[in-house]
Amino acid sequence: MSDAVYPNTPRPPAQAMLLAAGRGKRMRPLTDHTPKPLLQVQGRPLLEWPMRALASQGFTEVLVNTGWLGEQLPAWFGDRYAHGQPLPASALRYSREEIDFGEALETAGGIARALPQLADTFWLAAGDVYAPDFVFSRAAYAHFEASQALAHLWLVPNPEHNPAGDFALDPHGVLHDTAREDDSLPRYTYSTIALLRRELFQPPWCAIPPGNPQGVVAALAPLLRAAMAQGRVTGSLYNGSWTDVGTPERLAAINSKAR
Repeated sequence: MSDAVYPNTPRPPAQAMLLAAGRGKRMRPLTDHTPKPLLQVQGRPLLEWPMRALASQGFTEVLVNTGWLGEQLPAWFGDRYAHGQPLPASALRYSREEIDFGEALETAGGIARALPQLADTFWLAAGDVYAPDFVFSRAAYAHFEASQALAHLWLVPNPEHNPAGDFALDPHGVLHDTAREDDSLPRYTYSTIALLRRELFQPPWCAIPPGNPQGVVAALAPLLRAAMAQGRVTGSLYNGSWTDVGTPERLAAINSKAR
């Protein structure tokens, strides 16, 4: 096991987790030799975009989970990534799922593995989504900390590849797995950007022990749905630029646009 990823010297817990462990099968052949988070988008690795956005708001303690071709990520970013003035550097740590278990653990499994290194409240963002206008707001972080919600998800208008959306958003900003009897509730797509509370990854919501020593593979959606059933997931609609960089065609489209 690579438990050496848990530092011996005290350091602040990570305020954000960036998901970078996926295989990126739909992006082949581009991902045959390069992990998707390192594909170039507008002149920067895809993963660097949320990293810079977090740093701009002072969230500099970041954990990255790795899987497919995972060794390339610490080789590229190191443990301290300088963005250049005026942004502060990002202090990085890695959860090497491919070393520890030989495979990626999916989102909930990966978060459970990283939980000992994460703050009680932390940002989550996928390393394969391009949202250059999103602000990882300090005010949003503080508002969520003061709430009773276990998760706050940012939703986007439904893209062509997900026309039915994922979750319904009510007028009070509470998310529902279905629109229930009220078909008028709009459904949107989960952007894969969220604020999460450690409590969501503990009983009764999650049975995986912190650190996930057995390498349980688990998705996040069942945990979110269980919390939604209790009215403990809130959401906001994000109308800025957003692309799920899931195919070579989408990547090419982004790179064809000058920013």
